[in-house]
Amino acid sequence: MRTEYCGLISRQHLDTDVELCGWVHRRRDHGGVIFIDLRDREGIVQIVCDPDRPDCFAIAERLRNEFVVRVHGRVRPRPEGTVNANLVSGEIEVLAERVEILNAALTPPFQLDDEHLSETVRLEHRVVDLRRPIMQRNLRMRHRVAMTTRQFLDRHGFIDIETPMLTRSTPEGARDYLVPSRVHAGMFYALPQSPQLFKQMLMVAGFDRYYQIVKCFRDEDLRADRQPEFTQIDIETSFLSQDDIMAMMEDLIREVWHVVTGDQLPNPFPRLSYKEAMSLYGSDKPDLRVPLKLTELTDVMRSVDFKVFHDAAHLADGRVAALCVPQGGSMSRKEIDDLTEFVKIYGARGLAYIKVNALEKGADGLQSPILKFLSPTVISAILERTGACDGDLIFFGADRAKVVNEALGALRAKVGHERGLAQKGWRPLWVVEFPMFEWNEDEKRWDAMHHPFTAPAEGHDDLLESSPGEAMAKAHDMVMNGWEIGGGSVRIHRQDVQQKVFRALGIGEEQARNKFGFLLDALQYGAPPHGGIAFGLDRIVAMLAGAESIRDIIAFPKTQRATCLLTQAPNQVDERQLRELHVRVRTPAAAAQ
Repeated sequence: MRTEYCGLISRQHLDTDVELCGWVHRRRDHGGVIFIDLRDREGIVQIVCDPDRPDCFAIAERLRNEFVVRVHGRVRPRPEGTVNANLVSGEIEVLAERVEILNAALTPPFQLDDEHLSETVRLEHRVVDLRRPIMQRNLRMRHRVAMTTRQFLDRHGFIDIETPMLTRSTPEGARDYLVPSRVHAGMFYALPQSPQLFKQMLMVAGFDRYYQIVKCFRDEDLRADRQPEFTQIDIETSFLSQDDIMAMMEDLIREVWHVVTGDQLPNPFPRLSYKEAMSLYGSDKPDLRVPLKLTELTDVMRSVDFKVFHDAAHLADGRVAALCVPQGGSMSRKEIDDLTEFVKIYGARGLAYIKVNALEKGADGLQSPILKFLSPTVISAILERTGACDGDLIFFGADRAKVVNEALGALRAKVGHERGLAQKGWRPLWVVEFPMFEWNEDEKRWDAMHHPFTAPAEGHDDLLESSPGEAMAKAHDMVMNGWEIGGGSVRIHRQDVQQKVFRALGIGEEQARNKFGFLLDALQYGAPPHGGIAFGLDRIVAMLAGAESIRDIIAFPKTQRATCLLTQAPNQVDERQLRELHVRVRTPAAAAQ
């Protein structure tokens, strides 16, 4: 039906006849001559309908926005002074000889070039929203990232293998989405949170290098960078060391970035241990574009009388740290109060501060409600360690280390970006040397820092049961501009080590056999050393596209309440379907009784 895409018509088509199909972007009547901006996925071309061709002109008069039309015409230069340098087709126009309406359209709910649309309206009318140039660009970029990934992995010997969407529930992390079985009454499948165990078993099966661009599902609270269904670039390989895996995955990401943006990422990526990342940035996914770092003050504060600092410094897992903001002294009291409320989101009870007005005046050149509680020796140590200068502002966090890290880490990123301190460009890094476990204070037990199938560091096997808190993992997370874009590890390939990890996590032998017996059995049949990584495709594309939310790079996303406004899912189903599935629905009111 067409000879070329609208947006690809250019000077090389001059004086040729073309057949074009697309949507009417705009129709303009200029004193008898009708101009139509005809749009398809590649862009826009200008169509000219001349009254000298009355049949064609009569149809053009009937056209409205978003009508689907087919045009036969001849390509000619645009008149002098009307060239649009922003379009591939900006130097030409098509003189229409025939126009055919393929389908009429209702008046669209919004103009496609409207930049101030509510997200609700966009998601309710997602089909129309996806016609907008920015959304077309985003989804084409997603395709480009996926294709570049596939081509890279294919060159490196990886095999694309599908794993099941219906599997068994092993609720160790987020909540599973459950699917009732019609054939097996009272039994349920779970949608996979990850293909983790299947890809490990593919390594045992000898496929050596596996990948899959795969949907995963987690029933968890949503944020801008989360969806109930999301897409992973899932990768696993055998007989490579952790350094080998990391080097290859760096190459993959460098290639993706270069193909999509033209930018060259550093080679190699810098590395930070988990301990260093938490100490310096308060986060295991620090945004290195922000040059600010946290300053350790726990040892200094053990001798002070100020109860907030003193108590935190004497907690077994306590921390006192500072964040020095260059020229932050210009902040108003309201700005500081707003930041105090901000850190409370992360569990902080407050936000102490010192304004540095004039260093040469000593304590008299400082301004703060807490100065009276600090000795000259302590004040001197604070100023020396933070490297504070005149005009700077020093914020303090004092609590359990987890609270301090989360609060000051978030404050560091917020202040750094809002005050123009963040540098431009891409700042990737690896975070490595993670602990195997983290203590769950509520349940008084150890949880896996990554997942229960991560291998311990060399020589740490014996710590798994004797001192779990000291055991380190062969785990590696890739971070870009403050987002974790990939997480992986070397896996456990020996059954005895896997059983030790289960015991450390409080998973008894019977429970382990019930949940993971198929894995334990597979590890006995010659499992090779193996490891891998999973990249978040949605996050990568959102970052490359400069999107504020991953909803802007997913064709049909859910809202933050996990609903689809286009199809009105989830929805109720009829009683017959429920009976076939052996399911009875309890309403919230009935469940409360």
